[in-house]
Amino acid sequence: MSEQDAEREEFLRVARRAKEAAAQLAPLPRAAKDAALHAIADALVEAAPRIVKANEGDVERAREAGTSEYMIDRLSLSVARIEAIAAAVRQVATLPDPVGETVRGSVLPNGLELRQIRVPLGVVGIIYEGRPNVTVDAAALCLKSGNVAMLRGSSSAFESNTALVAIMQDALRGTAVPAEAVQLVPGTSRESVKHLMRARGLVDVLIPRGGASLINSVVQESTVPVIETGVGNCAVYVDAAADLDMAVDILVNAKTQRPSVCNAAETVLVHAGIADAFVPRALEALRAKGVTVHGDERVRSYGDDVVPATEDDYRAEYLSLDIAARVVDSLEDAVAHIRAYGSGHTEAIVTTSQPAAKRFVALVDSAAVMVNASTRFTDGEEFGFGAEIGISTQKLHARGPMGLPELTSTKYVVTGDGHTRG
Repeated sequence: MSEQDAEREEFLRVARRAKEAAAQLAPLPRAAKDAALHAIADALVEAAPRIVKANEGDVERAREAGTSEYMIDRLSLSVARIEAIAAAVRQVATLPDPVGETVRGSVLPNGLELRQIRVPLGVVGIIYEGRPNVTVDAAALCLKSGNVAMLRGSSSAFESNTALVAIMQDALRGTAVPAEAVQLVPGTSRESVKHLMRARGLVDVLIPRGGASLINSVVQESTVPVIETGVGNCAVYVDAAADLDMAVDILVNAKTQRPSVCNAAETVLVHAGIADAFVPRALEALRAKGVTVHGDERVRSYGDDVVPATEDDYRAEYLSLDIAARVVDSLEDAVAHIRAYGSGHTEAIVTTSQPAAKRFVALVDSAAVMVNASTRFTDGEEFGFGAEIGISTQKLHARGPMGLPELTSTKYVVTGDGHTRG
């Protein structure tokens, strides 16, 4: 047997165990799942030094490979970060269990009782890049919603993910939840990703989290149904009626609070009516934070250090201290720019005009629209969902931060009293 064949056989063994575990997990009551989540959280805190040691190996290799410091930050784990991850798991345990919830129901004219209830998806495959916190977040949300998590992180975080999954599985062995409810896809080769994408019948749905190339690859090549999470080319539009102090604060927060994440702002659009008053202040504030501004001709007229913007800049998800900037003549022009270049993730408007805010909300076709708030709030935890599985930018099944309800499907339960159809 070739190495490739052996890897595939090992994957199939893991996937079959996952499918069996899904059948055991689905009917478990909330108390059993919550107890398992608390056991996982306790185990993570107790094993924090072991996790940090495994993570140090990943970080060292990433630095040797020339990985940017922003991506190193996403990869890195510390005791404090592990404690925060464990706290997020405990928060998920406090959330309502969506399984069994009645979405709608009625009594039909013929007397049949009809209920549509939430049920687990089954085996959920998650393909993601170098963020080991996703390993735990995804496992916790899948478990709470009655799903088995099949996790395929990037090879750059392999040691971290291996340690995290082993710790979670050990914790589950003392609970009613099967240890196989959390699985790490075996192998680090590209073939192992393809095995997961082609496991139709064993894996019920795939959720990719990462850059555009990863997401596009999964969407185009997978035979398993995909919930598409999108890249975050998020824009902040500063309207003619904006409060300038508020606008500067929101822009700086949206760009610099954590630039390496998908809900960070990558574009700022400024109404021409306030450009003279706002753009110099914005450039100064961004400059103080080390941000490089890539601007159009009108933006460049306000600062010699502004880099000429290209079409690629307006489409870019920088994930760094860079931002694209443009002066627009109207709210409609801002919306047209967002529709042409945006990724459908999150856009923000800063304005004191209620009509402008309502029009922007109505015209912008994105998963989340912020009015006088930073794009950084598009987040499952910030929305009160607990740790999210991802932020969906598609329009089928789920859109926006995916919490527990978005990890369920539904089925109809019809109750009669000897009813037959004539």
